[in-house]
Amino acid sequence: MGRVADPLRAMGAQVEGNYAPLAMQGGNLRGIEHSTAVASAQVKAAILLAALQAEGPTTIHEPGPSRDHSERMLRALGIDVRSEGHHITLTPSGKPLPPTHLTLPGDFSSAGFLIGAALVVPGSQITVEGVGLNPTRTGLLDAVQAMGAQVTLRNAREVAGEPIGDLTVTYSPLQAIEIKGDWVVRMIDEFPIFAVIASRANGRTVVREAEELRLKESDRISVLAGELRKMGIEIEEFPDGFAITGPQAIHPAQVDSHGDHRLAMSLAIAGMLANGQTEVQNAQAVHESFPTFVSLFSRLGARLHGN
Repeated sequence: MGRVADPLRAMGAQVEGNYAPLAMQGGNLRGIEHSTAVASAQVKAAILLAALQAEGPTTIHEPGPSRDHSERMLRALGIDVRSEGHHITLTPSGKPLPPTHLTLPGDFSSAGFLIGAALVVPGSQITVEGVGLNPTRTGLLDAVQAMGAQVTLRNAREVAGEPIGDLTVTYSPLQAIEIKGDWVVRMIDEFPIFAVIASRANGRTVVREAEELRLKESDRISVLAGELRKMGIEIEEFPDGFAITGPQAIHPAQVDSHGDHRLAMSLAIAGMLANGQTEVQNAQAVHESFPTFVSLFSRLGARLHGN
C-alpha cells in the first residue's frame, strides 16, 4: 500500500505502515504535485479524494491513461477537475459536496465474463444491456473485435458523463493478437477471462508490458498460468505477461481461485468448455464483484452449482 500511503503522507496525512491494515489520521492537508510510476486509477482516486480537503490544487502525472470514473463523477458534482493528456489537476472549492442523483452504468469488467462466454461457447449469442463503455475500460472489447468477434453496439447514450450502450455478442472464430502498452491499462482487470478467450483463438496470442497483473488480488500471471495448466492449457509465462497458442482443448480439473474473484469466474467459464466436471475451490470470492454470477449463468443454460 506504499504507493497509496506515500502521496497521502506528502499531503500531510499520518499513515502508519505500508501493508494493510494501516493506521491513519487526517489533518491539515496540502495540495501536491505527484508522479505515479504506474497508471493506476486506485492510486489516483485516493489522491483526488484527499485533494478535496487539501489547501491548494493537486496535480497528478501518470505515465499513461488510467480509468477516469473518479474525474467524471467529481465533475458531475461541480468540482474543478481538469485533465490534459495524462495530467490531472483538482482545485478544491472549500465547500461541502452537493447531494446528487447518479445512475451507475453496468460494470464492464463483470460484463466481460458474459462477453467472453458468448464468444467461446459454440452457438451462443447474448445482449448485455446498459453496460458502461467508458473508453478507459473497454480494452477487452477492442481486443476481441481485433480478434474477429461479432459485436454489435445499440442504443449508445451518455448518463452522468459516462457513455453506455447495449452490446450483442455472438460466438465467433477468433484470431490471435498481441496486447501491450496503453492497451494493457484499458483491460487490466480482464486478463483472466481474456486468457480463456485466447486459448480458443487461432495462433499465438501474446500479452506484454502487463507486470501490474502481479499486484492484483493474486499474482494474475503466475497463478492464472498455474491454474490453467491444470486444465491442460499450455501457457508461456513472462515477467510482464504471458503467451497462449490456440486453439487448445480444455480438460476438467479441480482448480483454485486463490481468493481472486476474477480468476474464479474465468476458471468457471473455462470449465464450461471442458468435457466433464470442473470444481473451482474458494469460489465464494465471486461475491466480491458479481454475487449473481452463478444464478445468472445458470439461467443462461450453464450447469453451475455453488454458493
